[in-house]
Amino acid sequence: PPGHPWALPSLSECFSDRTLELLQALGIRIYCYRELLHQVQMAKLYQDDKQFVDMPLSSTPDRVLQHFRELAARHNHSIPTPLLRAFIQERFQAAGRELQPWTPKDWKDSCQGPPPPNRPACSGLHTVGVKPEVLSHPEQFSLLYSEHPFVVSGGRFVEFYYWDSYWVMEGLLLSEMPETVKGMLQNFLDLVYGHVPNGARVYSLQRSQSPLLTLMMHSYVDNIETLALELDFWTEHRNVSVSSGGKSFILSHYSVPYGGPRPESYSKDGEVRHLGDQEALWAELKAGAESGWDFSSRWLVKGPNPNLLSSIRTSKLVPVDLNAFLCQAEELMSDFYSRPGYDLQATKYRNMREQLLAAMKAILWNEENGAWFDYDLENRRKNLEFYPSNLSPLWSGCFSDPGVVDKALKYLEDSQILTYQYGIPTSLQKTGQQWDFPNAWAPLQDLVIRGLAKCPSPHSQEVAFQLAQNWIRTNFEVYSRKSAMYEKYDISNGGQPGPFLSPEGFGWTSGVVLMLLDRYDDRLSSGTQTAFLVPQCLTTALLLSLLPRLPH
Repeated sequence: PPGHPWALPSLSECFSDRTLELLQALGIRIYCYRELLHQVQMAKLYQDDKQFVDMPLSSTPDRVLQHFRELAARHNHSIPTPLLRAFIQERFQAAGRELQPWTPKDWKDSCQGPPPPNRPACSGLHTVGVKPEVLSHPEQFSLLYSEHPFVVSGGRFVEFYYWDSYWVMEGLLLSEMPETVKGMLQNFLDLVYGHVPNGARVYSLQRSQSPLLTLMMHSYVDNIETLALELDFWTEHRNVSVSSGGKSFILSHYSVPYGGPRPESYSKDGEVRHLGDQEALWAELKAGAESGWDFSSRWLVKGPNPNLLSSIRTSKLVPVDLNAFLCQAEELMSDFYSRPGYDLQATKYRNMREQLLAAMKAILWNEENGAWFDYDLENRRKNLEFYPSNLSPLWSGCFSDPGVVDKALKYLEDSQILTYQYGIPTSLQKTGQQWDFPNAWAPLQDLVIRGLAKCPSPHSQEVAFQLAQNWIRTNFEVYSRKSAMYEKYDISNGGQPGPFLSPEGFGWTSGVVLMLLDRYDDRLSSGTQTAFLVPQCLTTALLLSLLPRLPH
């Protein structure tokens, strides 16, 4: 009933018709509604909330809910923890059992012969496939069925995630595994329900993530209409108008218009309290997850208590990186359409890119500082704090004035970013959030390093090399001590694994290192430019062998 803590808007108010059709065939009432979900997660039966929502059902959702309601009624809707635990053990199966090991046909498991020049010599990894029962009985699983095998992100994540997969695919392509990449791309295309979900779980369908599908598909143009559908989602459902100099500009922001705690972090979100609209707070947390930066000082209110997660306001900011990704996607879409001669559509996306370029210059670019900055919609000003995303337009090629490169280099020097020897910090704010100082993340290294490396000036390319060398050294030295790659690294502590939960064997970390080794291998191994020598064949094999595997 309305007002009850388990009450939610009707599904038709929250989802598109196509997504609604999918959800009606899935176990959304188990994994997303707050009836069973609320009692289990708030009882804290597991250290990680994600464990429960990843557990398959032993029977149909109707039967599980019927038995749950009967049990709840006998205990006045407050089931004792031992009985609740016994109920879960009887009605659910272990997380991860819906996946099975899979050896791709293009997998190379050993180093054979001398390494080719400027290219990783060999690869070794374990991908996973989805068992057929997920297709035949989708209502019993939170995992969304994927026809093709894929590489999971790592750690607690036993499914693929949206923006993680871009860097994983780059590493796979460098490892001569195009067929595996093609299958992963098809999985994403099959999951475009108006937008690409945050991850391949039913509880992630409400939100998307940084839109990199078009970039993933750069070499595969057979599904151009699906790519257009995803970009339409961002331009129609995530846009905002900003005025400057008497003109209005359209930009995009992260915004998830659905409340309720995230199922995979239910108890944690439930503990984040707000004096005002609690549903609005939960929606902002979901928008933070959609950004991929969950969570960061980028999204928090600046004030007397700037580190409180309850002050999150993701949707009130226009992020530089999101608009840079969209700008690049529009350029690629124009190119895709021009190849077969679809001039009208090619012109449409070319014009969209020009409009976005103008908007980014007018609203996000700051001439005095020499970088782009997130725009605060409520306070009508830029957030001048340092984040690597401030230089993401260099990575995406979304700028028209070549002079911005020298200004961006000066911005890095003035911010003292080049003094960090173990990687580029995610921010200079120490808030306790994992997307802040002292953590450094692989995809953000790539945004800055490749952004500078693409620029023609010798100085920018030399800075890119120095930053790449620092990051490769950090990864290599940690691996030599711990025999593992990590999700993030603490650059204030000699490049140790991050001080927060930092899963091992993380896909995008390996992917980025492989990209950097591929670009700079000749310099890293020469011994003249650096004292850090990389045993190429061994290092590459070890890095890829650490891409995530199924948990035992």
